[in-house]
Amino acid sequence: MSFSRCALLWARLPAGRPAGQRAAACSALRAHGGPFPGALGCVPAAAAASSNASGGSKIPNTSLFVPLTVKPQGPSADGDVGAELTRPLDKNEVKKILDKFYKRKEIQKLGADYGLDARLFHQAFISFRNYIMQSHSLDVDIHIVLNDICFSAAHVDDLFPFFLRHAKQIFPVLECKDDLRKISDLRIPPNWYPEARAIRRKIIFHSGPTNSGKTYHAIQRYLSAKSGVYCGPLKLLAHEIFEKSNAADVPCDLVTGEERVTVGPDGKQAAHVACTVEMCSVTTPYEVAVIDEIQMIRDAARGWAWTRALLGLCAEEVHLCGESAAIDLVTELMYTTGEEVEVRHYKRLTPISVLDHALESLDNLRPGDCIVCFSKNDIYSVSRQIEIRGLESAVIYGSLPPGTKLAQAKKFNDPSDPCKILVATDAIGMGLNLSIRRIIFYSLLKPTVNEKGEKEIEPITTSQALQIAGRAGRFSSQFKEGEVTTMNREDLRLLKEILNRPVEPIKAAGLHPTAEQIEMFAYHLPDTTLSNLIDIFVDFSQVDGQYFVCNMDDFKFSAELIQHIPLSLRVRYVFCTAPINKKQPFVCSSLLQFARQFSRNEPLTFAWLRRYIRWPLLPPKNIKELMDLEAVHDVLDLYLWLSYRFMDMFPDASLVRDLQKELDGIIQEGVHSITKLIKISEMQKLLNLESCSPGSPSRLSGTLKGQARRTRGTKAVGSKAAEPPSPDAGGVPLTSRLVQQGLLTPDMLRQLEKEWLMRQTEADKERTESGTQAKGTRRKKKEPNSD
Repeated sequence: MSFSRCALLWARLPAGRPAGQRAAACSALRAHGGPFPGALGCVPAAAAASSNASGGSKIPNTSLFVPLTVKPQGPSADGDVGAELTRPLDKNEVKKILDKFYKRKEIQKLGADYGLDARLFHQAFISFRNYIMQSHSLDVDIHIVLNDICFSAAHVDDLFPFFLRHAKQIFPVLECKDDLRKISDLRIPPNWYPEARAIRRKIIFHSGPTNSGKTYHAIQRYLSAKSGVYCGPLKLLAHEIFEKSNAADVPCDLVTGEERVTVGPDGKQAAHVACTVEMCSVTTPYEVAVIDEIQMIRDAARGWAWTRALLGLCAEEVHLCGESAAIDLVTELMYTTGEEVEVRHYKRLTPISVLDHALESLDNLRPGDCIVCFSKNDIYSVSRQIEIRGLESAVIYGSLPPGTKLAQAKKFNDPSDPCKILVATDAIGMGLNLSIRRIIFYSLLKPTVNEKGEKEIEPITTSQALQIAGRAGRFSSQFKEGEVTTMNREDLRLLKEILNRPVEPIKAAGLHPTAEQIEMFAYHLPDTTLSNLIDIFVDFSQVDGQYFVCNMDDFKFSAELIQHIPLSLRVRYVFCTAPINKKQPFVCSSLLQFARQFSRNEPLTFAWLRRYIRWPLLPPKNIKELMDLEAVHDVLDLYLWLSYRFMDMFPDASLVRDLQKELDGIIQEGVHSITKLIKISEMQKLLNLESCSPGSPSRLSGTLKGQARRTRGTKAVGSKAAEPPSPDAGGVPLTSRLVQQGLLTPDMLRQLEKEWLMRQTEADKERTESGTQAKGTRRKKKEPNSD
């Protein structure tokens, strides 16, 4: 191989890390008389330098590196220059050379020095081989080297510079690993907020259990300040402080993800603002800041917002309200900022006791009782059973609109209202003032998502149990003492154990990559999807032991959902941070539709949105329709959230908010008669008038299965009356045909339903009693003296 050709190879190598790549090219410039392994001596130094530059970082998870496609070269307009200078290549000979190259241990070791582990090396080689074999014409330099190797004028190892160049084309992360590590270095978060570091803040931690007055004292200081910001975990809490502040003649604005309310004339901002914690400004100076529920700094998904507020708020005084479990972590974090923490401890204002007996039966309910469930199915089932007993209940769960939650809370709290029982999820743990005498845990098992995004069903934590139980006997309610128990006797001992455990100290605070960091990642990896960028960022990120990177599965879900839509990176990032319930198909499809409209530069007007949601909407007739209305409410929330980020493309926020209030009223009407909706849904199942509703109780499912078994048994003995409608009947249920023929009226149908349910309840009771007697009989037979 001539020196001129070697020089050509040297010149054609891509820029980036010249020292490392020229070291890799040693084999192409050396004399072929010596063995190739001796040339490896010039590589480890460069590789070691690269390793030292990265600070000894962890080895990246290469399974996250998605290979890009490099298309083979087609016929060149200038012809095949390499073939003209040498000769056309024999593809069979080239394939043998490539296979030999792949099998050489020295090449695999050299690849590993450049970040190509066995998996990446294999993928890169397959792509490299396909590129060589399928290209009509190759670049002159590689054509010449392949030709020389065919004539034994060059060594097979001389292909490595070209292989490495190709590997960096399909895995661009190999070219910029050190830069990516610097961008994703999250080890000193306090330095991200220079405005906060420029002032000497006073940190006051108000620590105590639920109903201890800790938030009250912090809010009093907030109201007396010249300027202040309240950061709450929920829209309901932000609304409450907003209303309380303005009622106390302290002008206060409201800022949530979906709403902006300015009380000052001409839209001038007030000195006080109540906001959700994600929306707080870290550049506006305040005299007092209040961060509520600071223990949520450990939350796997939202903890980053509390970390950002704690480290970044520019306030002379920062008041933290929350559990004592967060004191040690907050103290450590403030030590890194040079700020001291003053801790003020509070005790519960009213007594609360754990009862020695479980409820066991809904017949034992008393006014002021709240049954806490951890699933919608349990909510529906318990509400229905309460209604059968002639009692009225209010219902509160997480996916209800805030207005509906407040309406149900007001109904339950009203002494003159016949509704004296509340059925709720742990959504009552924050943001609602409820007059509860006794908390009854229907179950102690709750579905959760861990830091890895995996779903788990485990007993509730001590922190969760205390938060929920503490809602009983609140100081401001009509019940001055609270009680706590369980529905089932076997759960009571576990509840006492949970409540008696010490609350585990919080060990780490959440962090989250910013849009700017993701943009810098995308600059280095321009052809990588946003979801894959997030994976690589999290893998490369470095955090101190006091921090963790929050779970970003919801972000990635949205990113993958809209990946095929042409949007700029910044717009795509904003769409992916929009809060959506990924369990709601209609909400997910709406995010997709909104992004599609945006990409076409077509504003999403009020008229378009009305058509999209098929307005006007009617009150729900069953549970499925109620859930559909809740999904529509979430879609309107999504529109409002996006309208504050892209005002030109979502121009009708005020009209949509009015529409949402009207929808809230329709949902309130449905929830007010939720037991009727449950009853209708059950009948529709039983009468086969409609497909199964996702919200029906599990108890009914068992009844239907038993009914199906009885039907099959009847058919087995030849009864035609139990057979399903014949094809001649068009599949129409018997009840519908009887109504159509005038032989059965809707009132008669309702009466039949009522009688059927009563008989079913009696039959269940008889079976339970007979089963208990049978168990007693079996136990007696086992006694030694029974004979």
